[in-house]
Amino acid sequence: MVKNIVFDMGKVLTDYVPDAVCRHYIKDEAMIRKISDAVFVSPEWVLLDLGVVPEDEGLRRITERLDTPQEKEWAAQCFWHWHEYNMWHMEGMEELVRSLKAAGYGIYLCSNASVRLLTCWQKVIPAADCFDGILFSGPEKCMKPQKEIYERLFARFSLKPEECLFIDDQPLNIQGAAECGMRGYVYDGDREKLKQWLSQELGKNFS
Repeated sequence: MVKNIVFDMGKVLTDYVPDAVCRHYIKDEAMIRKISDAVFVSPEWVLLDLGVVPEDEGLRRITERLDTPQEKEWAAQCFWHWHEYNMWHMEGMEELVRSLKAAGYGIYLCSNASVRLLTCWQKVIPAADCFDGILFSGPEKCMKPQKEIYERLFARFSLKPEECLFIDDQPLNIQGAAECGMRGYVYDGDREKLKQWLSQELGKNFS
């Protein structure tokens, strides 16, 4: 019997556009792309999600590869303020989360994200007050699809994997969860299809 719904964050609960913060500080399109790639498509960005590099050190490594003081300044601005500009609620997800909560399901979050999210998740996640527990990869120093993060989720919140459904936009993350006993759904942005799947799995109408 399913008792809990576990959500991913990016591209499920929140939309995410890496260069949005760059557009706030930079006007030239070529430079927007350069700085966005330097920060958000860097090895350090993955290491930050994994929690093995402090933010100051991650930024230092990123700016070392840039050419001018102005580029380094823009990179620093984008690095420290990305969470204010790059994420917003996915349409309709607040209503879905609230309807699941009202139906009696536990609501949880398991996301690959840096320690920064500990300071702002309540602002960027829809229906944040409905969540019974959150788990970000950065503080845990492990990330999806590694089995360790799913096992930590279950242990931290006393969940049984067979009593959980997991919604993520990455097939590898769904596969990793399945290998730990938690069934899941690969979300492709079609909210109506997701509602239909939940209705079928839970035996209740969420369409």
